[in-house]
Amino acid sequence: MKERKRRSIFKSITWRICATITTVILVYIFTGELALALSLGIVEVIVKMIVYYVHERVWIKVRWGLKK
Repeated sequence: MKERKRRSIFKSITWRICATITTVILVYIFTGELALALSLGIVEVIVKMIVYYVHERVWIKVRWGLKK
């Protein structure tokens, strides 16, 4: 079974929403600065969404651990 690029993009977006909310909350808890927490959340969402997408596309090519 082959995963389409669109599916990888959608998975990337939904995962980043969850992870970014977590990051913003943690930064706010540790610093008490909402502006800093939101700024880091914005940077984090962009960078990590790209990294996750590339990671997914690489793993689609890896056959290790798959059954026929």
